[in-house]
Amino acid sequence: MLRPATIHDVPRIQEIINSHAELGKMLFKSLAQLYEDLRDFAVYEEDGRVLGCVALTIIWADLAEVRSLAVDERSTGRGIGRRLVEWTVGEARRLQIRKLMSLTYEQRFFEKLGFEVVEKDTLPLKVWSDCVRCPKRDGCDEIAMIHVLRDVPIISAPTAAPTPRGVSIPVLPYEPG
Repeated sequence: MLRPATIHDVPRIQEIINSHAELGKMLFKSLAQLYEDLRDFAVYEEDGRVLGCVALTIIWADLAEVRSLAVDERSTGRGIGRRLVEWTVGEARRLQIRKLMSLTYEQRFFEKLGFEVVEKDTLPLKVWSDCVRCPKRDGCDEIAMIHVLRDVPIISAPTAAPTPRGVSIPVLPYEPG
């Protein structure tokens, strides 16, 4: 069953996400981060146990990000990840957000779901806010992908500034206190 996440799901969501983070596939999430962003999350549950999670985070008027997509390693290959991404597409459509993006290592998986590879520097600077916490920030190897929901009308709103070409994402220097 696919459903919105609740407070009770947070420890299990963290366990699933952090098991993937240990393999370098995504960023670690603290309980505080997960509680704060809980309304963005959906979970896939079977027999009372959460087997996967995903978040849809709004970036701009016409862009949302598929984040924290993770499935318990013992449950992969069963279509759970696909159903979770389909939930984000439905949510984006409900919210009238035309484009979904993902930063991923799973290019073929997302291509099967209608996403296309784009240059990272076409994405808004706001997308990179998590980069300061990433150990790969200076050599990011994630693939940027976009899925356009053509049935969602184009919104008339200011566009978010893209990442400037040739400019690395600023990281505040460490200054011992």
